[in-house]
Amino acid sequence: MVRFSNNLIGVLNIITFVLSIPILSAGIWLARRATTDCEKFLQWPVIALGVFLLLVSLAGVVGACCRNSCLLWFYLLVMFILIILLFCFTVFAFVVTNKGAGEAVSGRGFKEYRLGDYSNWLQKRVDSDKNWRRIKSCLQDGKVCRSLQEKNQTWDQFVNYNLSPIQSGCCKPPTACNFIYVNETFWTKPVGYNTSVPDCNAWQNDQSVLCYDCQSCKAGVLANIKSDWKKVAIVNVVFLVFLIVVYSIGCCAFRNNRRDNAYTGLKTYP
Repeated sequence: MVRFSNNLIGVLNIITFVLSIPILSAGIWLARRATTDCEKFLQWPVIALGVFLLLVSLAGVVGACCRNSCLLWFYLLVMFILIILLFCFTVFAFVVTNKGAGEAVSGRGFKEYRLGDYSNWLQKRVDSDKNWRRIKSCLQDGKVCRSLQEKNQTWDQFVNYNLSPIQSGCCKPPTACNFIYVNETFWTKPVGYNTSVPDCNAWQNDQSVLCYDCQSCKAGVLANIKSDWKKVAIVNVVFLVFLIVVYSIGCCAFRNNRRDNAYTGLKTYP
């Protein structure tokens, strides 16, 4: 008789199988409709995740419900590798996002960010020309700065507005430049402005340029990544506990399979 653990593993993997279908469909949809670099970058990870969940859940269902020890062993092996990888990634995410924070600016409602405040590993990722071209393309496609400009704020409204890290780093020049405000993404460079700050020289009022090549923009992206990775790491801890519980139940199901198969063998060959 199929044990309770086998039934539970079967139910959990049926749910996973059902969830893998919309994930795989979304990846295929992106592959057919993708027009921007960001969408094209996402399509293959989404498809890979959908296929992975589909195959693993099928192995789990057949292995548990049909008492196929080979498939269930494969399922447990994949689960074990996934637990190890997830644990390593979670620890890594906490380590690389441990450094870096925005600096409050006197008389401003927003913070500004410096690239040197973040971990060396993250700095190297955004300092790579190839990586930054892709990130910059995503920022431009996302129209983050255009959405800020559309607010059409006065100077007093702007300085008290809580800008996101990316808006603060990429859509305006650093406060140290002392540029003259025209609107959120258009600033006049006065005579004798602070040329010692590289970002002041990099700033352009061209809406396709702005401060996308500034160090402050890269720092703003890292601040956003840090926040997102912290949230992902916390979710990973919860998911990791769930996977360990499922893996333990799967081990019970595997033991049941071997016991049932051994019992069946004894009945066949008295």
